Amino acid sequence: MSSLHSIRPWRQIERRKSRQIMVGNVPVGGDAPITVQTMTNTDSSDVAATVAQIQACAEVGVDIVRVSTPDESSTTALREIVKESPVPIVADIHFHYKRAIEAAEAGAACLRINPGNIGDASRVREVIKAAKDHGCSIRIGVNAGSLEKHLLDKYAEPCPEAMIESGLDHIRILQDNDFHEFKISCKASDVFLAAAAYQGLAEVTDAPIHLGITEAGGLTSGTIKSAIGMGNLLWSGIGDTIRVSLSADPVEEVKVGYEILKSLGLRHRGVNIISCPSCARQGFDVIKTVAALEKRLEHIKTPMSLSIIGCVVNGPGEALMTDVGFTGGGAGSGMVYLAGKQSHKLSNDQMVDHIVEQVEERASVIAAELAKAEAAE
Repeated sequence: MSSLHSIRPWRQIERRKSRQIMVGNVPVGGDAPITVQTMTNTDSSDVAATVAQIQACAEVGVDIVRVSTPDESSTTALREIVKESPVPIVADIHFHYKRAIEAAEAGAACLRINPGNIGDASRVREVIKAAKDHGCSIRIGVNAGSLEKHLLDKYAEPCPEAMIESGLDHIRILQDNDFHEFKISCKASDVFLAAAAYQGLAEVTDAPIHLGITEAGGLTSGTIKSAIGMGNLLWSGIGDTIRVSLSADPVEEVKVGYEILKSLGLRHRGVNIISCPSCARQGFDVIKTVAALEKRLEHIKTPMSLSIIGCVVNGPGEALMTDVGFTGGGAGSGMVYLAGKQSHKLSNDQMVDHIVEQVEERASVIAAELAKAEAAE
């Protein structure tokens, strides 16, 4: 494998030690990979539309998908959705404890609840019993926008201390009922508030932590806010599963989630394209080429790197650290690099097709190396 995949001391992240739970067949926490989640935005009672969206997200690598179940028709449909889904389903519950019980009975792998919002102690016990009976885990979802009144009265406004106290109160409810298969989130749309709350929470519980900057915004602004907020936390070792909340197609949430993790070396999936912004020195249309390659290489799941650099200023240096590289030259051609070594010249008009072929071949080699390494362990 190329040198880009080697681990160097200055790029290692020491993850916070958390206990591990299961969301269906997916481990969360402990030494398990940080999982990427999204949430459907279809009408949950529309089985076909919801399953189609889940499958589209699975194609780009989603590990877990959340489905809102606000009414009985949704939990009825959930049974079929769970059967057809290629990944574990989290049922999103708000207020009505019966929806949680119905979702557990329908096969949900996890229930996203706020124990303080679903009724008195007897109702909480019923939900916990249903989770135990049907093998569900639970996510405690604390949100700055829906904190309990007594906490707002105490702290006057949403703040990290209020969010942490809310989270610990809800953890206590589950633990008092001998339920320990839970993870927790404490989301806010304000990056500073969310980060401070998560940092405080990470110090007082060993529960797996679900990261998110809630209501982050559209594709561009939401991606930036999520990358700053979650990236800061992930860099410090906090986070066992993530969801990027965008006003965009859930598929885009998954893609952004993976890019955040890939940039920190925490997950490796698909082709990591290293490309220049282009300038007057470019020997070919870099922007058009990268757009074409991103589309043509979406099917590659093997972790590998590709550099597309417009000129020889930085191109050769970047190519030395990537599995496949192309550096623009002159007279309508450039240089192809394979496994960090200069290989052969190539005309620009053949570039995209040829690079796709080289990436596919290199991906096969890397996949075989990974399989061999796993078999030897």
